[in-house]
Amino acid sequence: MKKNDCVRKCHLRVGDSVLVLCGKDKGKRGKVLALSHRESKAIVSGVMVVSKHVKSKKVDGESGIFKTESAIYSCKLKVVCNNCDCGTRVKYVLNDGKKKRVCKKCDGEISVNRDIKKKKKHRGLNV
Repeated sequence: MKKNDCVRKCHLRVGDSVLVLCGKDKGKRGKVLALSHRESKAIVSGVMVVSKHVKSKKVDGESGIFKTESAIYSCKLKVVCNNCDCGTRVKYVLNDGKKKRVCKKCDGEISVNRDIKKKKKHRGLNV
């Protein structure tokens, strides 16, 4: 097994609201759209927006410069608690045999908003 083939645990889940800790988008908040456990990266709405230059492959296809979110390392993100509305670490508690995520600061349960629909990939663009 290669070193890069291992899958790492991640404290984030799709649908979590997160706070960016460092970089050019420091202090911004957004929702996790996708996760890559292998690379320890996440795609967050409104964070790490880059311009992609696209050339159309079909005669009537779309071409131009498109804005899209790029992946950011998950270590630079902190989960935002629903109750205290601040960035926090996550601890896990067993209740009735079920593992639940809990805020370290206020001991409130961190629920995941699952209303995010999976986007169709169109050459890595959101069009």
